[in-house]
Parts: sequence; structure tokens; C-alpha cells
Amino acid sequence: MPSAVMKILLALIFFLSLSWNSEGQFADWCIADEQTPDDELQRALGWACSNGAECSKIQANQACHIPNTVKDHASYAFNSYYQKFKHKGGSCYFNSAAILTAENPSHGSCKFEYLP
Repeated sequence: MPSAVMKILLALIFFLSLSWNSEGQFADWCIADEQTPDDELQRALGWACSNGAECSKIQANQACHIPNTVKDHASYAFNSYYQKFKHKGGSCYFNSAAILTAENPSHGSCKFEYLP
């Protein structure tokens, strides 16, 4: 009996830990895949910034410049593009350089946008 209760509690904790938006849908963010080499991330970052992503916040002295890594800057740009275009056919692909996550990647003063 205690084992069954424990399983139910663990399932409940897992369910409650998922990110949901106000409409009952899963919230998702698009971030750089950690397995992608920096040169590929840099090309995809450039593409995202040239095709509608909001990249001003990853510039020097801006909220999302630190940490100053290609992976972190690419994550911000990928997510910006994805949130802006996901309802217009845009994806979180970036030539296999990105992945979707249910965990909000915002940190400190750097807030990653989420649009339902």
C-alpha cells in the first residue's frame, strides 16, 4: 500500500512540475542544442538574427549578453525567432542546432519571451 501511495505522489509531483500556459497548453521555449558545435550555432544565430529574431538584448551591455557564449546567445535568438513565428509556420529547427524545452531558460535579468 505505501508503494502505491508513493507512486501516486511522484506522478502528481511530475504533473505539477510541467510548465503550462494560461490556456492549458504546455509552455515551450526553443534553445540551442548543447551537442551542436559553436561554428554551426554561430551560423544559425546569424540566420535567426537576420530573419526576424530580436537580437538587441544579446549585444554588449544588454540584459542577455552575459553569459557571453555562442550557445547562450543562440538560445536567446532561437527562442525569439520561434516565439515570433511559431504560429506562422516557424519551427525550432535551425538546421538541427536547436531543441524545445518546457523549462524556462530565463536567468537573472535576461527574460526569454514566451508567447502562447
